[in-house]
Amino acid sequence: MQEKVYRIVMLIDDNEIDNLINQKMIEAANITETIYTHTGAKSAIEFLKNIEKLDFADKVLPDVIFLDIDMPLMDGFQFLVEFEKLGNLAKKKCKIVMLTSSINPQDLSRSKKFPNVKLYLNKPLSNDSLLKLEV
Repeated sequence: MQEKVYRIVMLIDDNEIDNLINQKMIEAANITETIYTHTGAKSAIEFLKNIEKLDFADKVLPDVIFLDIDMPLMDGFQFLVEFEKLGNLAKKKCKIVMLTSSINPQDLSRSKKFPNVKLYLNKPLSNDSLLKLEV
């Protein structure tokens, strides 16, 4: 059995079914101990801001954030702009994977402008993509 690569992974997607499928894929790949799930980028960024205030933030910040692009209220790119305003600990610890159904090349190009975006994957997650994940 593979050793868990990440302590904490966060899923951010407004589609609860996608979150459930991706959560099950992550659990099956056995790459993490804990999965946080958010159905909105706004709640996710608030969650991260609150974690930053904790003395033990480094132990509860996610190692990897799987981020959808197309969401209401705050989309993935708006999340990235807000993420850049977080403290150094969060920016250093959290690696972001854009997980989207978008096939728009402009989205890929735009995501590369954010230093914390390490990978751009199309939905849904696969066992293969998770086992090869290196961020």
